[in-house]
Amino acid sequence: MQPGEELENLVAELEDIVSQAKSTFGGGGQKKIVDSEEIYQIIDDIKDTFPEEFATARRILKEQDEILAHAQQQADSIIADAQQQAMILAGDQEVVRLAQQKADDIRDAAQQYERDTRYNAEEYVEEILEHLEDNLKSIVVQVTRCRQTLTDKAGGRSGQQSW
Repeated sequence: MQPGEELENLVAELEDIVSQAKSTFGGGGQKKIVDSEEIYQIIDDIKDTFPEEFATARRILKEQDEILAHAQQQADSIIADAQQQAMILAGDQEVVRLAQQKADDIRDAAQQYERDTRYNAEEYVEEILEHLEDNLKSIVVQVTRCRQTLTDKAGGRSGQQSW
């Protein structure tokens, strides 16, 4: 499941419950009767899903750091190998110069790879966090709407009982 999909599914369930609920007598279709237990259960499920979303984001960040560390290790290893080969082969000044240039090129390429990887990983994490933020905003709107519906119902009942 993609990050945020479970939250989207739970919000969709809330919307289905509200849209399929029966209208109250004389409510004109705006006020509906819903099973509060069912609503609260979905809200609890949403709350339980948040830690999973955050764990996924932390896992992605950890993987990003591991990829960057591995890339740096590879770059260091390549540089060390290139320098060692250059020293073994270097009797001649030109060979040493070429080996150093090659090592610099490899280091530059590895550093560029590291920057690109970091940028891509940060972009990916930013997308996930943005998606999560959008889902959270949507959930807050849904919860507010449900609470307002419940408040409206409670207010409608107290107004009808005044004899």
